[in-house]
Parts: sequence; structure tokens; C-alpha cells
Amino acid sequence: MKTVELLAPARDLESAMAAVDYGADAVYIGGSKFGARRGACNPVEEVARAVEYAHQYGVRIHATLNTLLFDDELAEAEAEARALIAAGVDALIVQDMALRRMGLPVELHASTQMCNMTPAQARFLGDCGFARVILERALSLDEIRAVAAATKADVECFVHGAICVGYSGRCFLSRSMSERSGNRGACSQPCRLTYDLTDGRGRTYLSGRHLLSVRDLDLSGRIGELLDAGVTSFKIEGRLKDLNYIRNVVAYYRRAVDKALAARPQLCRSSVGESRPDFRPDPAKSFTRGASEYFFDGRSAGVASFDTPKSVGESVGRVVSCDGRSFRLGGDVELAPGDGICFVTERGLVGTNVNAVDGRRITPNRMEGIRPGMELYRNFDRRFTLAVERSRTRRVIPVTARVEFSDGVLRLSYRDCEGFEAAAERRGTFDEARDAAAMERTLRTQAARSGDTIFEVREVEVAGCVRFVQASLLGEMRREALEALRRIRVAAPRTHRILADDGTARYPSERLAAEENVTNRLAGEFYRAHGVREIERGLDLAPSTVGRTVMRSAYCIRREIGECLREHPRLQCDLYLERGSHRYRLRFDCARCEMSLEDCSGERLREERNNKPKPNR
Repeated sequence: MKTVELLAPARDLESAMAAVDYGADAVYIGGSKFGARRGACNPVEEVARAVEYAHQYGVRIHATLNTLLFDDELAEAEAEARALIAAGVDALIVQDMALRRMGLPVELHASTQMCNMTPAQARFLGDCGFARVILERALSLDEIRAVAAATKADVECFVHGAICVGYSGRCFLSRSMSERSGNRGACSQPCRLTYDLTDGRGRTYLSGRHLLSVRDLDLSGRIGELLDAGVTSFKIEGRLKDLNYIRNVVAYYRRAVDKALAARPQLCRSSVGESRPDFRPDPAKSFTRGASEYFFDGRSAGVASFDTPKSVGESVGRVVSCDGRSFRLGGDVELAPGDGICFVTERGLVGTNVNAVDGRRITPNRMEGIRPGMELYRNFDRRFTLAVERSRTRRVIPVTARVEFSDGVLRLSYRDCEGFEAAAERRGTFDEARDAAAMERTLRTQAARSGDTIFEVREVEVAGCVRFVQASLLGEMRREALEALRRIRVAAPRTHRILADDGTARYPSERLAAEENVTNRLAGEFYRAHGVREIERGLDLAPSTVGRTVMRSAYCIRREIGECLREHPRLQCDLYLERGSHRYRLRFDCARCEMSLEDCSGERLREERNNKPKPNR
């Protein structure tokens, strides 16, 4: 039967364990370096602890080794990869093809940083030994379906969280503004900053807006369609998010995936264990810039968040009336003291706290900026947050127990839902029970206790002539047998798709441009072995990005402001994004429905020098 996984992010060991507890089938986590989130690095020893915890439930651990490598880093990167493999990780998520040349004995996943968008690219990756292809977020359902049909690799796609506005792995915007490169794990997130939209000659169309900031992804309502399209792994973004985000969002998507699987008996989840959160999951109550399905149904306007890149949370209604100290809120959402609320003004997002609530009359900490008719959002729900923080959710594996007396041997065994079994035995003289019925009840009660283990006993069978057994001995045997069963589960062999690259697959192009990120000799060898004849030096090696394309995107500012050139060809004119000394020329490829940014900062600096007043002589 084909298996499906819910893949959750983990910043550290604690969040990895939380992701498992709340229902993830797999977790992705960074090692000590070479991961695309420098703020989410972990010693290999901590990754090993996450592996042991996850493997109890059949949950896989995928380690992120998905930055570009330079020649002087190859040996260190290989050592890191082999250390993670020794720690027991089930797969490595990689961007740099140098890792494909190292003969690593592990399943390899092609990171979204490879900009996996086309059937040809996905087919190539599957043919050269990648077990999985992780898709670019900007694809539509039809495009996803075509990619999945073209490759023998598994297909993974993001379903929730932040969206990179530029194609993953093809964005050098951060690198153009500083030494920090997204392809090296240090993106400064310049797409979340404010820019002016100008004609480059002094005319400003929009000023101080977050013109590249897009809302967050939420495909929770489209899981079934993705399953039918061939997707087998659903990925939640957020290795830098907090513990409450992990608990809430993972629990929410566990329900969504299970609901979709229930209607598809030919599919099943890839791990075991039942998680029953003691709160009602709601992703709108965790960090969100506003939910969006992005371009899942095709490219359209309405995905941008020009006003703010911050979390806006959930809409709670509109202001009906105001006085000097309070306001009346419409709708039926109940606020509470301690909640955080926010609203959009000409200055961007403004927030305050709720001090008191009297029915629909709300007294905030500050009234400044609140006006009748204004829509309010709650970006901090105090009661919900407390419920999540106090949650004691456990993930349990159903087991059955059997107590058996035979030839002077007492045997207590446990068998789990996957057929793994462990037992504890004691040989001795066990006297006949004076009250067999009472003794049998004691046996069942003791055998059914699972304490704080990962198991939950659903059924107990008592076989043979019931004998007297001290409760302390039964407790000792129970703990021994359940721990043995846990160890068996951790050590159980797992299916890995460790595939060789025989070198016969041909790369879809004979030329690689600088944006395609060949930054070391091993990656160059890989592509040449697969038919590439011309390889331009990777842009991350260049001293400057001036004059180069630093972002390509399915997102289009013209589309967002209602000036799509397909619909309004007469509006053709030069447009630029400007911020301080940085200027980017916007290019529009309407045939491909793409926008790109060209770094023109050199032009801006020359203009500033030419316009600088000359000193009097």
C-alpha cells in the first residue's frame, strides 16, 4: 500500500519531539551547519536523540544539508553528512549536486532550493538517484500533477507557512544588499522590506510599501486534490517558528491529512500512533500573514501583503463606534483581556493589547488610530495560547496484552498495531489464587497500565489457570516488557530508497547559467557527467550582483496593482523598485507569466554622484 506523510519542521530537539507528539509522520531538522536556516542548527548528538524519539513511532527524520557549497567546504560537508547518517537520519535534503557525487549511503531528497518546477527537471532528478523531489511553492495543481506524472521519485510539496516570493534557490536579493546569501543559509529577508515603485526618472507610483511581501500558504482544504495529483509528502514550513506554532499547525494538518486519507483506502499514513490534542487546533491563531492558496489555481492577483510583513492573525470584526477610552466591536468573536489586536493604517500595521472587555465594549491599552468601520485582527489569543502551552498531548501506539500461566512460567507479552511483540517471563512456584475472579481483575488492571510510555493498552487477555501474583512483580514485568517493545520499535529496519546514479540521465539543458548555482568542482563534475557542456560560474561566487538578475518570480507587481500587461498592453513602461541606494529594474515576461528583478544599484550610485553638488573652487 502506498504511504503518505505529514512532514513537520523542527528548530531543535524540543520542537522535533513536539512535532512527533502532535502527529507528524516525518520531521526535518538542521544539523550543525550547511542548513538553509542558520538560526536552526543542532549538534549531531541532538539530531540522534530526535531520531531515537521519532523512530519509536515509525516517524522519519530528514536532515537539511541544503546550502550551496564552496570548494574549501566539500570535505567538511561530507563529514557532516556522514555524521548525520551515523546518527540515524532517514534522508538528507540537499541543494548542491556535490553531495550526489560523494557516494553517501542515505536517501537523498532534492531540495526546493533546486527550483523544481518542470516535468523534465523532476524526471532527471528521479533518473539520477534522488528518491524525492521537493516542489517550488509557486506551482499550480495542474503543474504539480504534470511533475508527479513525469518522475519515478516521490513528490513533496509545501502546504503551509511562509512563501519565498522568488523562485527557491534562484533568489539573490539578499546577496545583492549584503554578504548574506539565502543560498548559504543566511537570507536577510529583503523581500519583507518597504520599497518605492518608480519609473527610475523621479516619478514615484507607490512609496514605502512592502511590495514583495506575500501572504502565507494554507492548502489545508486541498489535501485530497494533492493526493490525487500524486503528492505523497505534505510539508509545513517553519524551522524558525516557536513551539506553539509546531503543536498547533501540526495537529491541525494531522486532522486534514487523516480526513483525506479516510476517503482513499488505497493510501495510508507512513507512521503509527494516535495523537489527541487537548485543544482545538486553529492555524489562524499561530503566526500568519494572512492565509493564501498562492497560485494553486493559477496565477492571479490578491496574494500580496503590501501593508505589513508581520503576523496579522485572525479577523475579529469591525469597529462599530468609539469613545475616548473604548470601542464597540461588531461580529460575534469574543475578545478577552490580554489579547493582542492590530489594524492597518497608512503607517502600516499598528497593534495594542486588550485591557478590559464588557460584552462588545472593548477597552484597549491605546485607542490611538482606532476608528469606526475599521477592521480589527487578533494576532495574540491569550486563552488559546495558554491552552496550547499547557497542553499535555501524548502520542500513543495501541497494543494488546496477554498474561499467560504455563508450566511454572508467568509470561506477560505486548503486541502493537504493527505486529511487533515483546514479553517478560518469570519462572517460579505460583500458588493457586484463593479468589480467581479477583486475581484475574488484578492481572488485567496491572497489564493494562501503560503509565507515561508511548503505548496504550486496548485489550488484555488472560490465559491458563489463574495463579496468585504480587502486584509489584506484575508492575516490574510490565515495565520490562513495554521497554523491550519500545527498543524493538526503535531498532526495527526501515525502508530507504538509496538509489545509485549510473550517469545515463541527461540534464534537460546543455548550458547552466550563473543563477543555477554551480559553486564547486564536484557539482561541475556532476553536471558534465550528465551532458552539460557549458557551466557559468555560480552567482554566489561573484563579487557583485550589479547588472544581474537577482530574482525570478511567478509573483507580479503589475498583476497585483491591476496593470497586468496581458490585459493592459498600453501601460508598458519602465518600472523600478528602489530602497536607499538599491535599485532594481522590473522585467516582465508575459509569455511565461513571470517577473524578474535586475540589480541596477550601480546606475543609482552613478546618478547620485553626478547629482552631487560640486564644491566651490
